[in-house]
Amino acid sequence: MSEARVREEKVGNVLVLTIDYPQRKNAIAPAVRAALEDALERAQADREVRAIVVTGAAGTFCAGGDISAMDVGDALAGRERMRRTHRLVRLMARGGKPLIAAVEGWAAGAGMAVACACDTIVAAEDARFVAGFHKIGLMSDMGLPYFLPRRVGVGRARRILFYHEVVNAPEGERIGLVDFVAPPGKALEVAMEKAHFLAAEASGPIELTKKILSEGLDEALADEQTFQGLLFTTADFQEGRAAFLEKRKPKFGG
Repeated sequence: MSEARVREEKVGNVLVLTIDYPQRKNAIAPAVRAALEDALERAQADREVRAIVVTGAAGTFCAGGDISAMDVGDALAGRERMRRTHRLVRLMARGGKPLIAAVEGWAAGAGMAVACACDTIVAAEDARFVAGFHKIGLMSDMGLPYFLPRRVGVGRARRILFYHEVVNAPEGERIGLVDFVAPPGKALEVAMEKAHFLAAEASGPIELTKKILSEGLDEALADEQTFQGLLFTTADFQEGRAAFLEKRKPKFGG
């Protein structure tokens, strides 16, 4: 876990946060989540930071949650895990600074949720998005059931969440999942252009617009906390987690 980190770099008045966890392809391990949260907290208080870019190291945005670290004993522990996770989601959705995701490679599971919690998604042409939570016996979380239908509509969100559909960047732009498509390897460059544009805008209207656009988030996260907390205790989750770690197909009992 010592290798799980988030690198921070200021480029003018734009803060770049790079998820860097090579062992797990930038998965959202507890240490990564905490580092992102700390960085965003500091950024909210830093008047020099006027926009934030979130990206991943080594050609991958984020491969999802760190399943190896999902050892949850009971429903109360599951709810507490989600409570901590939701602090990050709220910071992203309601913090005053605009967030731009720069996506190369995979944005899977929790990685897709992090991207969707940003205000703008810039994706390389060969980037791919997938939810896939059900494969380990869990529902989508980190606000994805809230953010995704607001981008692509309820019907398409069901397809993506239920059938594990992989969406490439051009298709993502067509359906509203992706805002801007960049050439391969150029997602960060284009994201920085968008960040500098937003950084030059009046900050008050952006902050207040973010608050209006996130109305209803608390109710959605409250349900997510309860439901996912319960799912952490099921036999299907135990089987899904074991199957993932053992690299085999799960056998769910329902």
